[in-house]
Amino acid sequence: MAASIIDGKAFAATVREKVAGHVARLKEENGITPGLAVVLVGMDPASEVYVAAKHKSTVEAGMASFEHKLPADTSEEDLFALIDELNADPKVHGILCQFPVPDHLDERRVVARIDPSKDVDGLSVVNAGLLASGEKGLVSCTPLGCLMLLRDQVGNMSGKNAVVIGRSNLFGKPMAQLLLQQNCTVTIAHSRTQDLAAVCRDADILVAAVGRAEMVKRDWVKPGATVIDVGITRIPHPEKPGKTKLLGDVDFAEVAEVASAITPVPGGVGPMTIACLLANTVTACCRANGLAEPEGLTA
Repeated sequence: MAASIIDGKAFAATVREKVAGHVARLKEENGITPGLAVVLVGMDPASEVYVAAKHKSTVEAGMASFEHKLPADTSEEDLFALIDELNADPKVHGILCQFPVPDHLDERRVVARIDPSKDVDGLSVVNAGLLASGEKGLVSCTPLGCLMLLRDQVGNMSGKNAVVIGRSNLFGKPMAQLLLQQNCTVTIAHSRTQDLAAVCRDADILVAAVGRAEMVKRDWVKPGATVIDVGITRIPHPEKPGKTKLLGDVDFAEVAEVASAITPVPGGVGPMTIACLLANTVTACCRANGLAEPEGLTA
């Protein structure tokens, strides 16, 4: 039986619609417009594309977008001064600094400077600690997007075996914490895991996030499992010279024959990231103003 395809693009569109609806109510009922500030240091071409996409999505959702583009030689002192201004600005409910930053800046120090209640990327150690201890914080966008897809596809996850391949602070660890909150039995696998294929075969929910193209094969997957592919590897296109092709961590064609549901690459997890950034901004706005959080948009 072929797996059903989890359409992340379509689901992200529904998340954006929910965000826009909540933004409209905040404006009408409370006179509040959620605001997202994005800071870009330098002229990295890929980062400029991402920042433009975030600006477009923010405006389309009815939110205020504040862009701050700084030269590549901006000092830490000047960057921190801007972040301090944004932390203190009541019109700004979410702040993110687009990474990577130039080599003379320390990403960890930049994240630590952002007020955790406005850290809509969910990268600070404060938000990581809140998540680990079951308290309310802001959750990293990609794990949050995966959780939304799983809640929609699987429903009640209580008691299911979940394996997360990858232990990064950005994704693997927060994903595992989110699954634990759903009462899954969670295993975090990584490069030192013995007999990784056997560990994966025990999973009802398998989440792959290591950046190794098509590593997860058919015989790694339990029949009927739900598979979430977070990996992205760009390779030369085999049939179109000069073009590239995106591959996930999962061998899609093979695994789709045994899984019950699977995310494609592209079009699976990717579209959820910006949608969840918008959701986090609305959540942060509601919390800042003592208002009820939007349903279905938080962990």
